Amino acid sequence: MNDAFFLAATGESASRTPLYVLLVYMGLLMGLGVMSGRLFRGTSKDYFVASQSIGPFMLLMSVFGTTMTGFALVGSSGKAFSQGIGTYGLMASWSGLIHSAVFFVIGIKLWSFGKKYGYVTQIQFFRDRFDSKQLGYILFPILVLLIIPYLLVGLISVMKVVQPITSGMFPEAFSLPDKTLPNGKVIPHPLAGGVPGWLSGLVVSCVVLFYIFFGGVRSAAWANTFQTVVFMITGVIAFYMIADKLGGLSKAVEIVKDNAPEKLVREGSIGDWHFFSYLLIPLSVGMFPHLFQHWLTAKNAKSFKLTVIAHPICIAIVWVPCILIGIWAAGLYAAGDLRIPPLPGGGGPNANAALATMVRTLVENPLLSGLLMAGILAAIMSSLDSQFVCLGTMFTNDVVVAAGGQDKYSDKQLIFFSRAFIVGIVAVSYVMALYLQGSSVFSLGVWCFSGFAALFPLVFAAVYWKRASFGGAVGCILATVVTWFYFFYQDIFLDAGKGHGEYLVGNVMPVTYVFLASVAGMVVGSMLSKPPSKETLGKFFPDAT
Repeated sequence: MNDAFFLAATGESASRTPLYVLLVYMGLLMGLGVMSGRLFRGTSKDYFVASQSIGPFMLLMSVFGTTMTGFALVGSSGKAFSQGIGTYGLMASWSGLIHSAVFFVIGIKLWSFGKKYGYVTQIQFFRDRFDSKQLGYILFPILVLLIIPYLLVGLISVMKVVQPITSGMFPEAFSLPDKTLPNGKVIPHPLAGGVPGWLSGLVVSCVVLFYIFFGGVRSAAWANTFQTVVFMITGVIAFYMIADKLGGLSKAVEIVKDNAPEKLVREGSIGDWHFFSYLLIPLSVGMFPHLFQHWLTAKNAKSFKLTVIAHPICIAIVWVPCILIGIWAAGLYAAGDLRIPPLPGGGGPNANAALATMVRTLVENPLLSGLLMAGILAAIMSSLDSQFVCLGTMFTNDVVVAAGGQDKYSDKQLIFFSRAFIVGIVAVSYVMALYLQGSSVFSLGVWCFSGFAALFPLVFAAVYWKRASFGGAVGCILATVVTWFYFFYQDIFLDAGKGHGEYLVGNVMPVTYVFLASVAGMVVGSMLSKPPSKETLGKFFPDAT
């Protein structure tokens, strides 16, 4: 095995330049938060939807940045390391097209309703559309519970990225036990001297919390724009440098072909029906509450045009390099030339660390390593901030205001409630991430997206089906919750997917059955309950009256 990987853990301190670069980057983000805060108008509407002032480019960057979390970078490269080239087809090849279609079909419609009726949350729309205040109290805890795994994806990704890249920087402060081989050779722990996950996760949480406090969703949009540009540029740089270090694209592929050829084919690892069941996952963007909030920030309907057109291109720019780097890592690992840190508690390699390990091992320039680490964290933080702001917005408007009345609280009080809830969610998410560090980022993301995708019939029917009623909405939600939790329990608690990496039922993902149950719940519930009132139809379907 090539011992170059272990150089940083031999007792000599590695260069701390990458960490200094990252700290400078964090400082820039906080400065950006302060700058955007100066534009804050002091109203709750400005804090929640930026007074609907976001133009086309910033909308594209904030929407794309929000959808590209640790799942896309850390999760996809880890999945490619484990599963191979088929990972791109699983999520990315269709995601761009489906996302854009949803933005066009759902996003513009919901923006127009929000503009017309003053919505700042997704739940406000559903309450009005199905003429039920109680529906909001049903939806709120469900949406929060589905968002939490999304938050965990981000925080766990942070923990898995920073430690491998910073390994060897602090050998005395963050020491880890060495491994002694049967022949007596001592192998230093690959993560020895690296900034531990608990510290990196805490710092990132605090930085995100800092800049969103100043301007709410406006700060998130500004930060997302900046961070999206950063991680797209650094991603291309990382791909080029890693490929060059391996001898070029052809040589990199040869390494995989010689040592892990199964990673270059989809056949045999991913069945056709399994593959197609993944096509349901991208529908989740139609029900993301944080994405809905970003849609509402748009200055006008024309602002969506750039997002609809450019989003698939942006996805390809990010996903393709991550998938290829994950496959190359698998080839190097199989050849014995790369050591991936083990899973917590031992066992096999931690696929979540594949991307960070490749950057740490093959990018020798400390300055560039720091920029690349900042780029990876930029992708992660660009979704965390939106989700935190969204949860605070939902709690304030869909719980506090819904219960107490709009006129009971001042703008200052509403912003305080939002910030307080955000702090609580950040704390809970951080603690949970500490206990779940060994979880697959990709699997957590898939379960989160499956829940939101299964609720897509709710928003689609609300926008386009006049007969969709309160009974249908309740049927859709209950069917989704019951079936989702059933399969989730089978997989996570009963280890139904143990041994084959992924929980499949009849060779398809559980989201297939959850989605079908959701559709059935909506249709049956709507047909068995009374139709919407004329007032509701006149409000959302004026051509029907």
